[in-house]
Amino acid sequence: MLNSQTNPEFTQDVSIPHKMTLKEFLENDLEGYEYVKGELVPMAAAAIVHGEIGVNVIIPLGSYVRENKLGRLYTIETTFQLDDRVVKPDVAFVSTNRLSEDKYKGMPVAPDLAIEIVSPSDKQYDVTEKALAYLKSGTRLVWVIEPVAKTVMVYRSETDFTLLTCEDTLTGEDVVEGFTCPVAQLFE
Repeated sequence: MLNSQTNPEFTQDVSIPHKMTLKEFLENDLEGYEYVKGELVPMAAAAIVHGEIGVNVIIPLGSYVRENKLGRLYTIETTFQLDDRVVKPDVAFVSTNRLSEDKYKGMPVAPDLAIEIVSPSDKQYDVTEKALAYLKSGTRLVWVIEPVAKTVMVYRSETDFTLLTCEDTLTGEDVVEGFTCPVAQLFE
């Protein structure tokens, strides 16, 4: 789920400071927040459609990854450190050779594939900035799923991205090699 600093439905705990160091954030396992450049960013509450799309991604992708022993899939509860950010992608894939041995901390590496599902309170600027932050930190592929338009923006780099519609097929390219899924299936 992408973040929104202006979500009117979100009430911030007044005991939690707005600013802190990355080290402080990592030591304090704060539910419902991501960390962006020294500031806590509250995560918007997920709508029903968000959960449905998440499951529609996790089931085929997770089955494919597991059957082919390619690595692990992670859900929004897992944190990933991206330089000066700590984020919680809706779904993330990490290949076997990059998995962390310490399973009791957040992931110290960027995911190979990050999947974000756009929420109603997300701003396009924030969505794009987050996708590019993944890529800058080493993520090789980012899927941004947009529920209203029923599209997927596939980012490979800052200058290499493609918009897919329900007429297209989403692929894992060279990151989750061999994986395919009709885009329309994500919105069923």
